[in-house]
Amino acid sequence: MKITNDEILNKISSMSLIEIIELINAIEKKFGISSEDYKIDNNNSSKIKEKKKEEFNLYLDSIGENKIAVIKIIRNYLNLGLKEAKDLVESCPVLIKNKINKNDLDLIKKSLEEVGAIITIK
Repeated sequence: MKITNDEILNKISSMSLIEIIELINAIEKKFGISSEDYKIDNNNSSKIKEKKKEEFNLYLDSIGENKIAVIKIIRNYLNLGLKEAKDLVESCPVLIKNKINKNDLDLIKKSLEEVGAIITIK
């Protein structure tokens, strides 16, 4: 038996605000989504526009075989001293930079991958 949207809304309308918030969190967790990442097109409710992600997190998963080159890239990009850059690179897998814009991300990604490092973007 199919449950209609009206039946779901009627059930939700009898819930407390806390129960509704818990339901929303459970739905987001179950489907791996966030209501902040999506926007409903008011002209056509059947279309959902995904919000374009503008900030990314860059993780260094593996140094590769050219550790010195990776340290130099990280040092230059993050304006770190030699010891700080070396410690950061040697502690991988590690978050290199959070909330990085797309242009900077592309530059550092290309540089790190050229020297054999393995990175992840989230």
